[in-house]
Amino acid sequence: MAERADGHQEQVRRLVLHGTRGVVSRCRDFTAEALADWGWIPAESDEAGERVEDVLLLVSEVVTNACLHAGGPEELVLRHEGDRLRVEVADSSPEHPRVLARSPALPGGHGLMVLERLAGAWGSEAKGPGSVGKVVWVEVSRPSRPPWRRPGAGPA
Repeated sequence: MAERADGHQEQVRRLVLHGTRGVVSRCRDFTAEALADWGWIPAESDEAGERVEDVLLLVSEVVTNACLHAGGPEELVLRHEGDRLRVEVADSSPEHPRVLARSPALPGGHGLMVLERLAGAWGSEAKGPGSVGKVVWVEVSRPSRPPWRRPGAGPA
C-alpha cells in the first residue's frame, strides 16, 4: 500500500499472465476476489451490484481484446484508492486500440463500445522505456454508499 500526500492509500494487486487459455476467467476471478477484499462485494445496493458486474465485464473485454489483437495479456494490475478502481492490462503489442465506426447491428467488434459506455474513463499508454507494448486501462468509481450506512457500521 502506498500513502499519498493527501492521506489516501492506494492498494495494488498484480496478476502475471502467460498465454490466452483460461485467462479471461482467471482475471475475472482475481478481480472479484480483490473487489470482495476492498468492500465492493457484497454490494450495498442494486446500483453497487450493477457496478461490480460492470467492472467484471470491463475486465473481460480488455483481457479478451489483448487475446484477440495483441497475442495475449502479460499482466493485470488493479489499483484501488478510496472509491476509485483502475484496471490495467499490459500486452506486448505497440498498437493502441482504436474505436472503429461500425454498425451496432453487426456481430463482433463491440468491445471498445462497451468501454466507452461503462468506464468512467479509459485509454492506453506505451509501456515504460525499454519495454515493447502498451497498457490499456479503465477507471471506474463505486457508487456512493447509501446515506443510512456507514462503513464498519454493521448490518442494517
